[in-house]
Amino acid sequence: MKIERYSFGHIVIDGKSYTKDVIILPDRVFHPWWRKEGHYLHWEDLEEVLKDPPEVLYIGRGHSGVMEVPSPLVDKLHAQGIEVVTGRTSDIVDRFNSDRRQKKAAALHLTC
Repeated sequence: MKIERYSFGHIVIDGKSYTKDVIILPDRVFHPWWRKEGHYLHWEDLEEVLKDPPEVLYIGRGHSGVMEVPSPLVDKLHAQGIEVVTGRTSDIVDRFNSDRRQKKAAALHLTC
């Protein structure tokens, strides 16, 4: 999967446009991605990712980086053998696209 464009509230993945938050998995896009709390990431919010854990999970915290990714959650993902990379969504898009691993995923908050 390739992210072609990202701007506040909008992303294009493999030619398809999305205006709600997404999870990009190796074989599909899970959309819309709703979280238990809009700007706080919970373990349950990553259910789709955890069904077949990736080597690396990119977490886009939003345009301004507002979504909180708590350290205990990152620690729990590490314990599952998942590398975690977080940052503003625009930065995460670039890093995701440059990663050549097949088994990667991204959970992207598109606004805030």
